[in-house]
Amino acid sequence: MSSEDRNPIEELDLEGLMAPVQVKYDTNLVPHIFAENEADLFRVQGYVTAAHRLWQMEFQVRAAEGRLSEVVGEVALNHDREMRRKGLGFGAENKLAFLEKADPEVLRFMQSYAEGVNAYIRNLSPGDFPIEYKLLDYHPEPWSPYKTLIFLMNMAETLSGDRDLAYTNFRNLFGESWMQQLFPEYPEGTLPVVSKENWDFQPETVPVPEQNYPDSSLVTRELPGKESGYGSNNWAVSGSKTESGNPILANDPHLALNLPSLWYAIQLSTPEYLVKGASLPGAMGVIIGFNERIAWGTTNADRDVKDWYKITFKDESRKEYLYNGQWIQSTTRLESIQIKGQPDFVDTVIYTHYGPVVYDRNFLTEGKPINFALKWTALEGSNEQRTFLDLNQAGNYDDFLEALSSYAAPAQNFAFADIDGNIAMAVQGKFPIKWNGQGKYLMDGSDPDFEWQGWIPQEHQVREFNPDRGFVMSANQHPASENYPYYVFADEFEYFRNRRIHARLSEMQAISTEDMMDLQLDNFDLHASEILPFLLENLDSSYQTPRYQKWIAPLQAWDFDANADIPAPAIFNSWWNNLQTALFRSWNPTQLPLVYPNKYVLSQSLRQEPSAPWFDDPSTEQQERAGHWIGKGFEVMVEEMDGLGISVDSLTWANYKGTTLAHILPDLEPFGRKNLQVGGGKNIVNATSEDWGPGWRMVVEMGPEIRAFGIYPGGQSGNPGSRFYDHMIDEWASGDYLNMDLKRAQEEEGLLFKTLFKPE
Repeated sequence: MSSEDRNPIEELDLEGLMAPVQVKYDTNLVPHIFAENEADLFRVQGYVTAAHRLWQMEFQVRAAEGRLSEVVGEVALNHDREMRRKGLGFGAENKLAFLEKADPEVLRFMQSYAEGVNAYIRNLSPGDFPIEYKLLDYHPEPWSPYKTLIFLMNMAETLSGDRDLAYTNFRNLFGESWMQQLFPEYPEGTLPVVSKENWDFQPETVPVPEQNYPDSSLVTRELPGKESGYGSNNWAVSGSKTESGNPILANDPHLALNLPSLWYAIQLSTPEYLVKGASLPGAMGVIIGFNERIAWGTTNADRDVKDWYKITFKDESRKEYLYNGQWIQSTTRLESIQIKGQPDFVDTVIYTHYGPVVYDRNFLTEGKPINFALKWTALEGSNEQRTFLDLNQAGNYDDFLEALSSYAAPAQNFAFADIDGNIAMAVQGKFPIKWNGQGKYLMDGSDPDFEWQGWIPQEHQVREFNPDRGFVMSANQHPASENYPYYVFADEFEYFRNRRIHARLSEMQAISTEDMMDLQLDNFDLHASEILPFLLENLDSSYQTPRYQKWIAPLQAWDFDANADIPAPAIFNSWWNNLQTALFRSWNPTQLPLVYPNKYVLSQSLRQEPSAPWFDDPSTEQQERAGHWIGKGFEVMVEEMDGLGISVDSLTWANYKGTTLAHILPDLEPFGRKNLQVGGGKNIVNATSEDWGPGWRMVVEMGPEIRAFGIYPGGQSGNPGSRFYDHMIDEWASGDYLNMDLKRAQEEEGLLFKTLFKPE
């Protein structure tokens, strides 16, 4: 019988503890840690997290560090090279050096966490190793503060997008006019996170140079980037709009849906504070959660904090590169990559003052004389762990802002609510000051005019506190109204989820926690509601035949809720995706890596300018209009649906979408869950797609007695043989929540078992 199934008090000796620490597990295996001091608290957090998620912790760090080839072989070599060339290890080293000087206390706590992980590892015999170690035939390594920092670097990499090279290709092919029209930086109808008539600060001066972009041939290979779809929702409503008169905060971050889950629920307690919520295995503290006075939640604040520079080297040695009319010294970092069953691979990475040369003659460019260096905020020293440790014990809005002041990357929108009735939103990150347009395209690394202009001061960040409308919200849209005095750009903003949430919160009154749960589960497809009537109206009459009409009828009757058990969302998504694919392929028959207009802008263009030049197919002699592509997409949709071999009545959105929780290792298919019966989808509030979605749903009411609810698609245990491996998935899929109220040390009800950690 495992410790997960028994109900005694277990006692364990733990080296380094200063006082006993008690851990109480509830019936969902959520640990509630009660320690006398923070060093002991984080030591036990490390031990407990490793006890349930050791392999996941270590594997994710290996992936970020570029060390997967050691355990899975040559198949991972390009991934490992990319991680090292982007400088994830270099960035973690910089952060470690920063902490040694700027915040030794956080570093000491990180060491305590690491020692807790290592104490658990030491207690394992090879027979006790998690099954993935046995299948891949390797063993766990000691944890360290560096590994925590690598893990946090990986989160920054996952959530920091850039498509500078694809934008450069598009501009080179189609010119600046198409760029301006198809990629407006502030499209009509944009609804930002924070809108103000006046910003109460005097902005920094931003000199605008003559912009002499480098000559650049087309990049012919798709280069890795942020996976599309990662996002999140959060909002907080004031007591003026709630049934109870108390503020309510809600958050649902959208990331990859995997097993083991990215998140691990936990409560951390000392005599000074109790905090509960979702932690990240590998990092200290609670990342999204609440304590006895405040609640907070995050969404990704898409901002362009990665820029690419074309480097001109003096000669083949690449020891010197051109900058401001002079040849300056580069540095070289040799990355030795161990490959299972093969000799080591040594990769030579050149570093400039911007950062590493990621793509060059040796990597993903078919040997061409290309040298692209990456400048990225995450490569600099910073202290994100301090932010979350301070949030864990913050008591008011001032504490909240102080906690955010050390946060750099990845940029996030932090929602806030407290028991005093306040709500707020803060867009936080380390943002470079840029002239308008800077960083959108590949820049000339020899020209100082392309350097960043400094950093947006903390007091100039986008903030909103107790707005008159009674709520704050974010969903990965533009951070600020167009009059914000600093240049804001990102490779992908949201234009549908945010407007749906804003509209619902604007009209709702007497809001309850159940109403907030319903909003998190909202399946209304705003995009379909805005474009589908136009598509149907402009579909050529030649498609009014029995073969086609059977697919049209469900669309005509659809109320635009993308529910799991109906066919219309599948038909619409297939039609729209095939319309886009056909149109974009006409622009780009050789499939060069390009950026394409988002569905919001393309929908506007279809409706407002159907004769625009981009709707003309250059491969034909006639002049095509928008209607041509509407019909083309419809035809391919019908072919796809006929090819499925099922009737309209048998087609469902859930089965078509095929939401899957795969094991982190794709080959371990039996350890995943396929074809979950859930609705929603991309750009829908319930943003559940095929392999990503709401990984942690949380709703907290901040009253005299705090009421909290949460759920995630997975389970607390990383062991596929445990009943706690996937026990929350069905409840998550059906829209249920677990009670996540704070527990006191003296509470004994609803416990699974207890562990008492004692000093050795």
